[in-house]
Amino acid sequence: MPAELSLSLKQARRLALAAQGFSGRQPPALVKPAQLNRLIERLGILQIDSVNALVRSHYLPLFSRLGNYSADLLDQAAWSQGRRRTLFEYWGHEASLLPLSMYPLMRWRMQRAAQGEGIYQQLARFGREQQETIRRVLASVQELGALGAGSLSTRQERAGPWWDWSAEKHALEWLFAAGEVTVAGRRGFERLYDLPERVIPESLLKQPLLGETEAQRGLLLHAANALGVGTEKDLRDYFRLSLTECRNGLVELVENGELLVCEVQGWKQPAYCLPDPKLPRKVEASALLSPFDSLIWERSRTERLFDFRYRLEIYTPPGKRVYGYYVLPFLHNERIAARVDLRAERALGRLAVHAVHEEEQGLDEEGMQALAASLRQMADWLGLAEIQLSCPRASAARLRVAFAQIEGD
Repeated sequence: MPAELSLSLKQARRLALAAQGFSGRQPPALVKPAQLNRLIERLGILQIDSVNALVRSHYLPLFSRLGNYSADLLDQAAWSQGRRRTLFEYWGHEASLLPLSMYPLMRWRMQRAAQGEGIYQQLARFGREQQETIRRVLASVQELGALGAGSLSTRQERAGPWWDWSAEKHALEWLFAAGEVTVAGRRGFERLYDLPERVIPESLLKQPLLGETEAQRGLLLHAANALGVGTEKDLRDYFRLSLTECRNGLVELVENGELLVCEVQGWKQPAYCLPDPKLPRKVEASALLSPFDSLIWERSRTERLFDFRYRLEIYTPPGKRVYGYYVLPFLHNERIAARVDLRAERALGRLAVHAVHEEEQGLDEEGMQALAASLRQMADWLGLAEIQLSCPRASAARLRVAFAQIEGD
């Protein structure tokens, strides 16, 4: 398909940043539920991750865009009962929080999971071989309401690593993937499962089931809206669609005029965007980014957009790490200009900065002050009174000066 629009790399970058909610506007002094929900609707998804070195990852993308918001707002949107709940958990990108409005777009995936498709082989095998256990666990949820796997487990021995699931946990995860239970809440980080009719609004459950092709087109449009511009791989990665599902959907969306084919300077593959994209003249934003932020989670796209190669080194042996254990990229004025290894040392009431690495172009004085301000804001948001710089690098020395300057102001 011939390109209908040509974008410079700078234009593509600005389009992507604006689509992802980096408007450059001053964050509100007090974030309200409506603002939080609008942002999540724009993103379409928040990836959940268990690592808690700083804060659970699903809280960070909202902080990066809204500033010092109350994490209780997200908890209420995700796990409260009644009208305040606006999100649900399911397999979107990975384990994810999604707007309730997207529940109908995920039901085809639930149906496939019930047939053993699109899920881990071990879980699919469990679904084929352990229907009696699955029925027993479902009956317990029907009778008792929201339950965690621990309260149902019949195993006698102590559990092993996180993948060493009990039969009841396997059953709950199969039921969750198949849409027969959903997440009603969390106890700590443990999921509490209940029937969809006790969690999801009746109006959504009663909607006619969308065909797979229609639902996949809807997800591709959401991805295009959230990314601003992206290649086929970028769009299908957003909601983890297969190559075939994505290609068929893109052809139809382009033929219907719902997406444009475009070319981006330096990109080898054609890209796609919504018709009549609004191209910002510039984006002025400073933000620390979660490793699982939807702006950067597709690593090859991050390299194409920002010339920034990023790999999470949590599972890399300490001696082989290049940048650190839990490293957050720092976005500043359309560039990812630095990366910072951070830890929340809650018992000591401090945000520990273990390493500061500037990218090749570095940070000028204004940029370093913006990084210092972002770290101060993050510490305040996390309720940590102190920031400890334990990095011996020259960048950290410059950051220390920047802290003195902003605190002096």
